[in-house]
Amino acid sequence: MEKPKKSLKAVALSYDEKKAAAPQVLASGSGLVAETIIERAKEAGIHIQENPDLVELLAKVPIGEQIPPELYQTIAEVLAFVYSVNDRFKQKLEQK
Repeated sequence: MEKPKKSLKAVALSYDEKKAAAPQVLASGSGLVAETIIERAKEAGIHIQENPDLVELLAKVPIGEQIPPELYQTIAEVLAFVYSVNDRFKQKLEQK
């Protein structure tokens, strides 16, 4: 018997420390909406972090709302990773 395929889910976050104390949810969805979120992120050169457990938690946050304090540490770790990847990418571009 074949296992049912899990529906793709995605959540887009934005963080501007000048405007908000915490990251906020910009977009959230499953299926075709999730595919669109991921496609647009890739087109914009935004790093995509895959973490199904975190997506499940973030998907419960209403669009436009800041993430809850319980997720600050986890999101900080993700953002640190993304910033690190971005810095390495910029350095490679500058070396060319």
